[in-house]
Amino acid sequence: MIMTERLKHKYALSTQGAKDMIRACICVAITNIVLMMPAGILYSLIKDLLDGTLTKERVPFYATTSILVIFLTAVTNFIQYNATFLTTYRESGVRRTAIAEKLRKLPLSYFGKKNIADLTTNIMGDCAQIETASSHWIPELIGALISVSLVGISLFFAFDFRMVLASFWVIPVAFIIIITCSGAEKNAIRKNSAVKLTMTDGIQECLESIRDLRANNAQDLYMDELDDKIKNVEKMALFTELKMAVYVNSAAIILKIGIGTTAVVGGALFAKGEISLLTFFMFLMLVARLYDPMQITLQNFAAIIACGIQCERLDEVLSAEVQTGTEELKNNGYDITFEHVGFKYSDDTDVLTDVSFTARQGQVTALIGPSGGGKTTISRLAARFWDVNEGRITLGGEDISLIDPETLLKNYSIVFQDVTLFNNSVMENIRIGRKGATDEDVMEAAKLANCEQFIEQLPEKYDTFIGENGSELSGGERQRISIARAFLKDAPVILLDEATASLDAENETAIQEALSRLIKNKTVLIIAHRMRTVANADHIVVLKDGVVAEQGSPEFLSGYDSIYSHMKKQQMISQSWKM
Repeated sequence: MIMTERLKHKYALSTQGAKDMIRACICVAITNIVLMMPAGILYSLIKDLLDGTLTKERVPFYATTSILVIFLTAVTNFIQYNATFLTTYRESGVRRTAIAEKLRKLPLSYFGKKNIADLTTNIMGDCAQIETASSHWIPELIGALISVSLVGISLFFAFDFRMVLASFWVIPVAFIIIITCSGAEKNAIRKNSAVKLTMTDGIQECLESIRDLRANNAQDLYMDELDDKIKNVEKMALFTELKMAVYVNSAAIILKIGIGTTAVVGGALFAKGEISLLTFFMFLMLVARLYDPMQITLQNFAAIIACGIQCERLDEVLSAEVQTGTEELKNNGYDITFEHVGFKYSDDTDVLTDVSFTARQGQVTALIGPSGGGKTTISRLAARFWDVNEGRITLGGEDISLIDPETLLKNYSIVFQDVTLFNNSVMENIRIGRKGATDEDVMEAAKLANCEQFIEQLPEKYDTFIGENGSELSGGERQRISIARAFLKDAPVILLDEATASLDAENETAIQEALSRLIKNKTVLIIAHRMRTVANADHIVVLKDGVVAEQGSPEFLSGYDSIYSHMKKQQMISQSWKM
């Protein structure tokens, strides 16, 4: 059980995967021992020939034994193949699924510390590397060590111990050399991984920003920088391989010395008459058979050490703390209340300080204020994308930090400032809002979001594929599809983060009219910079530098020299500006 747990964390395995790895190592060891049996049969046969004891009665014994060994070799190889390869590929699928499930449950604060390229490398590159290690390197290494140890112990008691020492002393020395280099090798692998990640980031950034680079004639400069990153990967790869080669080749040379010591010691003992010629040649044959596979095993050992970095990265994801909570809601209504909430990101900078307000059910609560004041952070905290550092947030009187995130989000319809669409039809992009919704439900939601006009102009209307992230649509059209999702979900709480930012005045008015029909008995929290968007809100919360600077109805805040009235005035001035 202890071994299973250690393997789980060391190689990022499931419980069954760890058990399968132990079984694979045992199968490899058994296969190796079976493969050494012909040498034992040959030794016995030659001894009988030299001693003149090979009778007719002994011939059937050798024939039967040889057939049995051939049969055992076939069976053990078949079992080993299943134990190493098939189980590894099954475990690889389990691992990728486990990572995807883990990422689904992790809070957004985790993703704030990671970038997309790094996570993609986790799921694709690291998993593939561990798959190779689990199917080829680890079982072969451990199986070889077990089988060689058993053979060495058997020979120690069956033959002259000096010959055993002369043949086997090089194996632990070679492994010590590889183990000695493990620290330096891991450092080199970490640096190699870092420059690879920098290169991947650069390539991804280039693909995402190629339009802006060309618009500013900056593509040549950027490509020069990217070329440097690619060359750094090449240099680091060569350095890492050279570093590993020095240790692996040194260990291989030590193994070759073992042939010399076996010949010298065996020759001396034979000259003294302390061992037979047959025993001498048997040990020479043994080291020739043993050292070549051991050299491959040493290379595998070095690769396993290098693979440890990928295992650590995957185990970091799989061991990350997830948000948990009750799956049964006992809320009384859907008021969202912030009670003295304080929050800071990982850099320890205060984003919110002592924030208190209530977004009431059946009302529209608007969050406004200068950029960087904490408005978007509040909407994320309300949906428990992060957990607060101080105070608490309640939904209908129930602390949301005690509610399972997926259970909580069933009650939320969210429209983000940055819309994410999929390379699928308009119908399916909207249907994401509610699994199993009928086509009629989707069309009704699209009508409420004022999508009908542009959808009817598409080549295949609702069945039109809209490209990667809605590339075939305008910004306003993409945003309206996102709003249609929220309408389709029809959840009791609606969070709108600059939901109408990409809409023209006419469409914004239409969406606001649709919202007014949708929000009956619902809690609406809206973030906006345009004052006309929040003019009809029931309650306004003005945030500045992470604190609630003022709050109240639009009429109340307009009645004195408030930040709200100042923002209204400034927008009126900007709207009347002419070139």
